[in-house]
Amino acid sequence: MSDSKISSSPHWRPATRLLHAGLERTEYGETSEALFLTSGFVYDNAEQAAKTFTGEVSHYQYSRFANPTVAALERRLADLEGAEACVATSTGMGAVSAALLSHVKAGDRVVASRALFGSCHWIVANLLPQYGVETVFVDGGDLAAWDDAFSKPTAAVLLESPSNPMLDVLDLAAIAERAHKAGALVIVDNVFASPLYQKPLELGADVVVYSCTKHIDGQGRVLGGAVLGKEDWIKDTLQPFVRNTGNALSPFNAWVMLKGMETLALRVDAMTRNAAAVADYLASAPCIVSVRYPDRKDHPQYDLAQRQMSAGGTMVAFEVAGGQAGAFAFMNALRLIAISNNLGDARSLVTHPATTTHMKIGAEERAKLGISDGAIRFSVGLEDSADLIDDLARGVAALAKG
Repeated sequence: MSDSKISSSPHWRPATRLLHAGLERTEYGETSEALFLTSGFVYDNAEQAAKTFTGEVSHYQYSRFANPTVAALERRLADLEGAEACVATSTGMGAVSAALLSHVKAGDRVVASRALFGSCHWIVANLLPQYGVETVFVDGGDLAAWDDAFSKPTAAVLLESPSNPMLDVLDLAAIAERAHKAGALVIVDNVFASPLYQKPLELGADVVVYSCTKHIDGQGRVLGGAVLGKEDWIKDTLQPFVRNTGNALSPFNAWVMLKGMETLALRVDAMTRNAAAVADYLASAPCIVSVRYPDRKDHPQYDLAQRQMSAGGTMVAFEVAGGQAGAFAFMNALRLIAISNNLGDARSLVTHPATTTHMKIGAEERAKLGISDGAIRFSVGLEDSADLIDDLARGVAALAKG
């Protein structure tokens, strides 16, 4: 490598960081980050190889351990988040599972908000207990329930805010304060807010996880995840787990995400404006039972959202009349908005959580989360908001026909 590295300025704003943070050019002076599509690296001699493995010299060993392109993504994400360090993973669920499994052991206790993505719920409800970890779910909005859960020593806490799919907003600062008194590491999945609109580390979280598949790539191309936190925890706890279990991000996917980050602010800001517009339309449309959007005053945690988030985000949740039949009729009438369980994409996507992302948690648990059979999760994209509203009107018309 050459010395052509741009040092991040503390005065840079997010849009600038998304383009320049962590950039390290080779001796060829490329403008776009180089793609190091290689599995391994060679050494000048056997002595250098031996000293690399003992840590006496710094040299890339193997792309499962570290790779220059992946490292560039990790530096940029850490800079944007305000974290000391970052480890990129193969998927978003790889990030969540690694953060938990690297930290806990048999006999430990994990407390989680009940409002979790389906796969996250499965890890807490099914996987951790298989390894002798006690797990407890609480209503994330009930601080008294958190107090009760933290009456015993706790190793880790997992929560989402806003939650998937119903956009519950949790008081991160209050929960983190309580969790730390119980000795817990606080892990926050920040994917719905994105690193642009919420800073969990500033609110007391210890670790932030992302599915980089979502807004960070944001164009439906590749999978990836990230775990961010303090350097000591990343280096001593998380990194050995990820390196030795093989949960590595491919260099190509990292490069695609670096390109996605260059337009992240533009995309998310435009998608958020669209989300606000369609939420307002849905709130006034017939046959729509309810709408949830953090920037609307009728959101149940509106005041909290205003304190924690700098904008409402790209996600809208709403309930239609007629239960599952009504939801299916609404979704099947759409012509522009696609049916997909992905989110954070440049294209608008809807899904029916009760039969897709949260199907396996069961009807009883869905009822506790407010996920009715008529609930629809809407990931709002970059289309013209008027065209999105026209398409949603097709769904409303289908509902009106019964």
